Amino acid sequence: MPSRKKSCMFSCSFCACVGSLVLVCVVLATPRWASSRLRFARAGSNLTISLSYGLFRGTCEQFVDVGLQVPKNTFQVADALSSSSSSRNLNVATIVLLVLALLCSLLSSAFTCTNALSNPYQTFLGPVGVYTWNSLCGVLILLAMILFPVNVEGNRLPVDLVPAGCSTPVETHLGSKHSYGYSYWIMLLILFLNIASLTIIYFYDHATYSKKKEQERPIENAPKDVILF
Repeated sequence: MPSRKKSCMFSCSFCACVGSLVLVCVVLATPRWASSRLRFARAGSNLTISLSYGLFRGTCEQFVDVGLQVPKNTFQVADALSSSSSSRNLNVATIVLLVLALLCSLLSSAFTCTNALSNPYQTFLGPVGVYTWNSLCGVLILLAMILFPVNVEGNRLPVDLVPAGCSTPVETHLGSKHSYGYSYWIMLLILFLNIASLTIIYFYDHATYSKKKEQERPIENAPKDVILF
């Protein structure tokens, strides 16, 4: 059985890993990744389109300068993007990164739970495994946080969504403004939880290592009366 200190430390790390796992699921499930407001020029008027979208689905609202508003339309992101577009490829890559991060969070939770309840014989099942899976999860989340804005700003994802997602033909793109929603910013909290889990295990591992080195002191560092004895 593990010591009380080890159980407590790994239990705290387990809670952080489970929190990370739940939040990755929330990020994948919710559509509030970004909102974009785009302006297009059409014959005789300007068209303003408001998009709110995530990795899988989104909504579209249209406003014409003369005051006409088209009812809100819901669409699937994958269906609105052509199979050969770079926007679709980057969107799929973001989803893959988050799924891999979900698996890493699941493994981190399993490793920390195992260490909280027992003392694994294999080295990789101990702190080394927790370091590995938490670090991988953090790196994957960070890559997803970088890739999505690149898709929005660089690849003009919202512009690609408009023709099929809003079921309206557009002509000249005049400009757009983007803002990122809670689904995107939650990933910062996932990073924080991964760092917290790594920090907890690091302090436990460091304390254990220091105690072990203390017990393995050379005999010349022992008191003289002990040596004489």
